[in-house]
Amino acid sequence: MTIRTIATTPFDDQKPGTSGLRKAVPVFQKPHYLENFIQSIFDSLDGVEGSTLVVGGDGRYYNRPAIQIILKMAAANNIGRILVGCAGIFSTPAASTVIRKYNALGGIILSASHNPGGPDGDFGVKYNVSNGGPAPEKVTDAIYDRTKAITEYKILEAADINLDRPGSFKLGTMDVEVLDSVVPYVELMQTLFDFDKIKALLSSGKFRMCMDSLHAVTGPYAHALFEKHLGAPTGTVQNGTPLEDFGGGHPDPNLVYAHDLVEIMFGDDAPDFGAASDGDGDRNMILGRNFFVTPSDSLAVLTANATLVPGYKDGLVGVARSMPTSAAADRVAEKLGIDCYETPTGWKFFGNLLDAGKTTLCGEESFGTGSNHIREKDGLWAVLFWLNILAVKGESVEKIVRDHWQEYGRNFYSRHDYEEVESGPANELMKLLRSMVQDMTGKSYGGYKVAYADDFSYIDPVDGSISQKQGIRIGFTDGSRIIFRLSGTGTKGATLRVYVESYEPDASKHNVDTQVALSPLIQLAEEIAQIKKFTGRDQPTVIT
Repeated sequence: MTIRTIATTPFDDQKPGTSGLRKAVPVFQKPHYLENFIQSIFDSLDGVEGSTLVVGGDGRYYNRPAIQIILKMAAANNIGRILVGCAGIFSTPAASTVIRKYNALGGIILSASHNPGGPDGDFGVKYNVSNGGPAPEKVTDAIYDRTKAITEYKILEAADINLDRPGSFKLGTMDVEVLDSVVPYVELMQTLFDFDKIKALLSSGKFRMCMDSLHAVTGPYAHALFEKHLGAPTGTVQNGTPLEDFGGGHPDPNLVYAHDLVEIMFGDDAPDFGAASDGDGDRNMILGRNFFVTPSDSLAVLTANATLVPGYKDGLVGVARSMPTSAAADRVAEKLGIDCYETPTGWKFFGNLLDAGKTTLCGEESFGTGSNHIREKDGLWAVLFWLNILAVKGESVEKIVRDHWQEYGRNFYSRHDYEEVESGPANELMKLLRSMVQDMTGKSYGGYKVAYADDFSYIDPVDGSISQKQGIRIGFTDGSRIIFRLSGTGTKGATLRVYVESYEPDASKHNVDTQVALSPLIQLAEEIAQIKKFTGRDQPTVIT
């Protein structure tokens, strides 16, 4: 076997975003493109020689060829051992689990999360560090700096590894272990949740659930958990076979893209509980019969009921939410007497809080929820958490949420996404808002008086690092908020996200439709930001 050193030149577009490097598949297929980025990861890491790394992805198009390239490059760069998922499959939560279990230096996760797949779809490469979480900015900055200076990469000439069955192999001097990534993940879940109680619920014949894996990575994990270990009937998991193009669908668990599940849960003879997960398995959507649970409410309900679950029976040390996520969890934290942290969007910001023991549960409005069991958000973990609560309380999803509103008040909340708008005008919109917020405090807009307005910045309470320009916040004296952000997870144009929130303590007003309750604020957001002028859109692409 021969190690080849290939001359190369830098690409100018390899700066990782909030979730790694994401581009269209044809970009990654360009000669040297993937190799440059992988070599830059190896070159920028301390102690990489002889180390253990985890490699796998969500099964999307180009997953298998990319893994073979990475394995051969790892062998050429003197990596000691690679743990790779069988068939190249590793959900992001499972990868975090295995990194932590085997004390690996880190992991390379191949996914573009909830973005579409296929030959013309998206692909992504993300590096996770030794705690199992996404690389912090100092690591991704070092990788990016290396991509700008790279002149060569190393790769081993060797046959491809058979990824289709568990086993141990040699690639040059490097050990390769192909493992069933479902097993360690299920074992971890069994330490957190009351499987006996959940199994009694799912096998009782009196409770039905539907789990939609959207032809993405969680299919094998969901089959193992719900149908094998927890006794749910065969067919409980739908769209459970991972496909390279996600069956032509969009693997984003929201009310628009998980339309099959929504039709079932809002149809005749709907099941009691429904859930969906995304491309790489770290997001979740929770539904009851004819009832949608917003991710913000989901985090608040889990926080309020955490002691019903074995893994959290001793209570929580704190809860954290991303800035755009509603303040519903804040109200629970206040009653429990625990801290609630508001962070920028991006799971890496939760990692420091979790490592420092400052928080137990974390959540984002973008359908991500997790805890200190790993350092990623975890879709199936959230589903199990809900099932455990349902099994203990013996009540419907809707009753649990409505009782929660009765006690804490309701945070009406919605996100409006304007996808694939032109980047130039979108950035001009944000520039305008940044110039406006400096003078907004104290002003009134349509009956709402501004209590504060800023471009959110965050000082990490653990390491003191500062993150600026994290989104425009406009908070009103009645507790309402409007937030504007440009998303960093897409690959085409820009996605403008507008978040609208209104707090209602009066239970007699909790049954109002969310979009109706928020309509004055939605109109106000349009007027302040001149959304139609800058985006050319009359309506958002997705409303959640």
